Amino acid sequence: MHPVLRIALYVVLAASAVFFGYRFMQGYADRMDRAAHRYESEMTSAPVEAEPASDIALESTNALPPAADIPPETEGDSDTAAASINEVATEGEGATTNAPPPPAAASTPPSAAALRSGGVGIYAALALGAVIGLALLVASDVSHYMGLRAQRALYSDEGEHASSPEYDQAEQAWANGDHMEALRLLRDHLNRHPRQLHAAFRIAEIYEKDLGNHLAAALEYEEILKHKLAPDRWGWSAIHLCNLYNRIGQFDKTEALLRQIVDEYGETPAAKKARERLGIPEASPLAGPAESEPQPAAGPQLPPGFRPKKKR
Repeated sequence: MHPVLRIALYVVLAASAVFFGYRFMQGYADRMDRAAHRYESEMTSAPVEAEPASDIALESTNALPPAADIPPETEGDSDTAAASINEVATEGEGATTNAPPPPAAASTPPSAAALRSGGVGIYAALALGAVIGLALLVASDVSHYMGLRAQRALYSDEGEHASSPEYDQAEQAWANGDHMEALRLLRDHLNRHPRQLHAAFRIAEIYEKDLGNHLAAALEYEEILKHKLAPDRWGWSAIHLCNLYNRIGQFDKTEALLRQIVDEYGETPAAKKARERLGIPEASPLAGPAESEPQPAAGPQLPPGFRPKKKR
């Protein structure tokens, strides 16, 4: 994927996750607020239990003093007092029984928050999809980066080397002319990091160019070719080993290795070089099929100058 397109996809997925996540949280909060308001309205609209009117009337009459305790001067007004008592009882009973019922909770029209909270599930699904897509994209980039690092560690070139004290000390010893100490340090580094083949290439190079020991260099290249290298890298390393075989007089190994290059890595430039050394012509894509030699006619052979007799 193009880097610009990948960056744009990152931005779109991140923005979608933030936007839909915010809308989901907002709708969820609105829904919880409406539930709380509904609960409060139900609690306030519950009817208050009223006491019976008969009990109030009885309590009112029982609270009056008995007739024997009425002063003599007010005995003539007994009828008026009884009427007053009845009026009070009637008023108290009417106050308790004829009280208007509490107003019912008014139904509120759906607000914008209620309408906004209707798509909570949709917002949650979209936010989750954006997060999953972003996670997959990040995982793809991380795995690609780790794969490149592993490939770089496995198939590093001769001149590349990781920053390590052993390798730097080996190069310093080689610069000082102490080739054996450089080989020892490189060997220690290779034993600690067997996948860093640049150290093996450097050992073979010191054996070949600095010490002139072609047999030791050939042995190092044999060990290198046992690893899984890129096709081009493996082919050129094998060609270099063939040159070392020729220098130490092992021509049978040279021919066998050249044929292995042609058979297993026939599409590489090293295979073309191997075919040249083996004398195998390159097949031209424009050349047509080779013409076959004419086969002799069947039947008895006639001496030169004679033709077969025609049948009548």
